[in-house]
Amino acid sequence: MDLSLQRRLVVVAGGSSGIGLACAQAFAAEGARVAIISRSHQRLEQAQQECASAGLEVHAFASDLADVDQAQSVIDAIIASHGAINVLVNCAGAAARHPVDQLTPLHYLQALNAKFCPYINTQHAVLAHFVGQAQPSLRAVVNIVGIGGKVAMPEHIAGGAANAALILVSQGLAQAYGRHGIRINVINPGFTLTPRTQATLARMAQRSGESLERVMAQQQALIPMGRFARPEEVADLALFLASPKASYLSGAVINMDGGAYPGA
Repeated sequence: MDLSLQRRLVVVAGGSSGIGLACAQAFAAEGARVAIISRSHQRLEQAQQECASAGLEVHAFASDLADVDQAQSVIDAIIASHGAINVLVNCAGAAARHPVDQLTPLHYLQALNAKFCPYINTQHAVLAHFVGQAQPSLRAVVNIVGIGGKVAMPEHIAGGAANAALILVSQGLAQAYGRHGIRINVINPGFTLTPRTQATLARMAQRSGESLERVMAQQQALIPMGRFARPEEVADLALFLASPKASYLSGAVINMDGGAYPGA
């Protein structure tokens, strides 16, 4: 299927690893021009090398998107060097998990700073840019949030609260900006095979005293499809949501959890 993404400029915030990197690679493979953002120069270099080895080109920009001024500056820099942005994929930041008996009010603020603020800061800068454009044919935002924003999890309460806030903001902005031809949609992945998930499972194994392999098997057994998602599967959905093929889809929240939480 031709998704009509050739030569479109796609910004992937958090594009240096995991789902974000999979998105960057998928858009580049479709012929889009891709800019990735990360705090880490080292991870950006590694991502560029990985893409290059697959015959794909991405442009790297370092920025701490939790800082509103840095978020604005990096979006300005991308526009200055590559022109008008067509798509923003937000995948930057993650909130730490805490056992509920160790959870403090500070953890909630840290979760907001780690997950909510990077998305909001980057999205704000890009939306202002979108509105300032002369009605290009494609302007879309895909916020990759997480199933914890829809399903309460005892060790992910603070992060889940940040995710829930992002879902609400995404839907509200989709309503507000629809009249400008701007679409905003949300993907809520469940457990996905990324370095972040591996670290979470390792902590679970350490606390339980069981092997990592057993914990992984237990968690996968809870999923009707019997396995975790692959980052590439999330990226495929992001491609569709960003493309003109989804031209009348906005404000949608799509759970991608292998059927683990039907009706959530």
